[in-house]
Amino acid sequence: MKSPAELTELFRQQGLKITPQRVAIFQALHGSEVHPSAEAVYESVAVGMPSISLRTVYQTLNDLASMGELVALDLGTGAARFDPNTDPHHHVVCDRCGKVRDIYADFTDVRLPRSTKGELHGFRVSSTEIVFRGLCHSCQHPGPDE
Repeated sequence: MKSPAELTELFRQQGLKITPQRVAIFQALHGSEVHPSAEAVYESVAVGMPSISLRTVYQTLNDLASMGELVALDLGTGAARFDPNTDPHHHVVCDRCGKVRDIYADFTDVRLPRSTKGELHGFRVSSTEIVFRGLCHSCQHPGPDE
């Protein structure tokens, strides 16, 4: 993901207002390897900026996604997640805690099955997203209090 300064400039180029709230969101996302929900970004930013609204967070995340700076994900964890990593990759999701991690793997052999007529069911495939589900290390080996 671009730096907060680069995102600020990108927003200016798009004619979007630069606010302290947006800059704080850019800073919260920069260098992050997690796939936060809008609510998680809101909670993180609200610690230092209690006046921020959840609506501002959603709008900023959706603006970033429409610019191709974030990827909006629906991983079946209950809330849309936002991925700051726009490189081609896949995901592993913990069924218990919802933790999401990136997986880099080449699945060039994965193909959409053809119908009996030899067609791809009317689809032209442009990309493949694979989500592995299971339990993360922490959920497999909970501590004594859990």
